[in-house]
Amino acid sequence: MFDDRSPIYQQIADKIKDEILSGALKEDEQVMSTNQYASFYRINPATAAKGFQQLVDEGVLYKKRGIGMFVSPQAREQLRGQRRERFFTEVVDAMIAEARMIGIPLDEVVARIAAAEVPSGEAGR
Repeated sequence: MFDDRSPIYQQIADKIKDEILSGALKEDEQVMSTNQYASFYRINPATAAKGFQQLVDEGVLYKKRGIGMFVSPQAREQLRGQRRERFFTEVVDAMIAEARMIGIPLDEVVARIAAAEVPSGEAGR
């Protein structure tokens, strides 16, 4: 599950974010404890705790003392907004710069995007 491209605690946080975005984890749903997570993935509990704490600091998870951690009520929308911004910055802006550099008119790029087939179930999202 983990690779060497980024710290394990960051990969843990990213995995939980992906689960929230995909709907696998719902708002106010309890997440695995840091000890359960550490045991399941065979990692140091302190590493898991660091990933979870990052999510608490970002407002993605919240703690209920003595019970556990839960997905924050607005976590999915918050994460979607962050991902949308990152998508435009990292993908769209880079695509526009590349198109300009190699002489592709932006209206041609837009036409190509508009003509792309939308996978079933994705329309209107």
